[in-house]
Amino acid sequence: TLHLDEPTPHVDWSSGNVTPLTGDENWPHTGHPRRAAVSSFGVSGTNAHVILEAAPEAPVEERPEDPEDPESANLPVLLSGKNEPALRQQASQLASFISAHPESDIAEIARTLATSRTHHPHRAGIVSQERGELLEALRALAEGEPHASLVEGVTPADPGKTVFVFPGQGSQWAGMGVELLDSSPVFAQSLRECADALSAYVDWDLFDVLHERDGAPGLERVDVVQPALFALMVSLARVWESHGIHADAVIGHSQGEIAAAHIAGALTLDEAARFVCLRSQALTTLAGTGGMASIPLSAQETATRLASYEDLYVAAHNGPESTVISGDSSALAAMVAACQSDGIRARVIDVGYASHSPHAASLHHITELLEDVTPRASHTPFYSTLTGNKLDTTQLTPDYWYNNLRHPVLYQQTLQHLNNEGHHTYIETSPHPVLTT
Repeated sequence: TLHLDEPTPHVDWSSGNVTPLTGDENWPHTGHPRRAAVSSFGVSGTNAHVILEAAPEAPVEERPEDPEDPESANLPVLLSGKNEPALRQQASQLASFISAHPESDIAEIARTLATSRTHHPHRAGIVSQERGELLEALRALAEGEPHASLVEGVTPADPGKTVFVFPGQGSQWAGMGVELLDSSPVFAQSLRECADALSAYVDWDLFDVLHERDGAPGLERVDVVQPALFALMVSLARVWESHGIHADAVIGHSQGEIAAAHIAGALTLDEAARFVCLRSQALTTLAGTGGMASIPLSAQETATRLASYEDLYVAAHNGPESTVISGDSSALAAMVAACQSDGIRARVIDVGYASHSPHAASLHHITELLEDVTPRASHTPFYSTLTGNKLDTTQLTPDYWYNNLRHPVLYQQTLQHLNNEGHHTYIETSPHPVLTT
C-alpha cells in the first residue's frame, strides 16, 4: 500500500497473520509456487482483484566464473542524467558501488541500467569487456575525461517528427519476410490480411510467392513484385506501430505512394490492394518498350546530358546527386555508356518499361478501372512525391494515380519540404533499404 504512514487503529494488527505491506519484504521459497493477491479499491467505486503466480524458474545459464575472463562478451553500460553534473555523479556512484562490491554481476548491472532506468538527455555509454576497464571509464566519465571505451552525447530536446518512407520497386529479394512471419505475430497477421485483399485481383497466392513454392510466379514479374512489396511495406509499418513508433507523416516513391496512402488512412486495404494490382498489371502492357537507368548526377546536370538524346526523360529526382531517367532502350544504353566513359557510374535498372515518362501515357485507362473509389481525408499527413509537398488526400483521385505513373517522382523536393517542417527521423519501411542512401 503506497503512502501509508500509520495503519488504521480500528484493526487489531497483532492478531492473525495479516499486515499492510508498505515496502520490500523477503518472500522465501517453500517448494510451492508463490502467489499473491492484489486488490485495488478506488474512491469512485473501483474494485479490482488479481491473483498473481510466480513465473517458472528460468534455467541458470553457465557464466565464466572469472569476471576478468577475456572471452566474456562486451557489455554496454548506459548512464544518463538531466544535466552534465548529474551524469558525472551517476558515474562516480556506480564506480564506487562496483569497487565496493567486487562480486557484483556486471551483466546484471548493464541490463538494469539499459531496461529499468529512465534515459535522461545527457547520456553516456561504456562498452567494456572486463571490470577494470569499466572502472577506468567510469572514473574518466566522473572527471569529465575521455576514455577509449566511453561515448558521451546529449539528445536534442526536440528530436523532430518521424516519417515512414515507402519505396517503389527494387527492394525485393528472395525469401523476404519469411523469417519475420515466424517471429512476429503482428507481421504475420497483417501479411495475411494483405494476401486476402490481393487475392481478389490476382491469380496467385502471396505466401506461395514469398516461400517460392512450386508453381508460384517469380518476383521478376512486375505484376507480382509490386503487390508483394506493397504487402511487405504495409506489414512492416504495422510492426513499427506495434512497438509504439507511429508516423507523423508518410511519403512514398512511385508505387510506394499506395502503401503510404493506406497507412495514412486515405485508402482502405481493399482499395490500396486494388490500386497496386491494377497499376502493376497495366505496366505489363509496356513490357519491352523502354527502360530506366540510375544516374549519379543532379537532375539539372542529367537534363543537360539528355538534350543530346531523343525519347529520354528525367523520371525521378532522388537526391542532390541521384537521378533516374526513363525512355527508349537504345537511347538509354547510349546515354549510360557515355556517362561511364566519362567516369560517371551510371547503370541500367532491371526493368523492361519506361514509367514516369510519356511512355506511360497509354495507361490512362486505369482511371476508368478506379473511378468508383472515393478517397478520404487521412489521419496522418501525406506528402506527395507527385506534387512535391503536403497533399489533401481527398485529391487522390484516379487521375492522381495515373499521373503518379506518368510524371516524374519529386522525391528530393518532397523530402526538403518535410525536413523544413521539422521531420528529422525517416524510417524506410521496406524489405531492403533503397532510398536510405
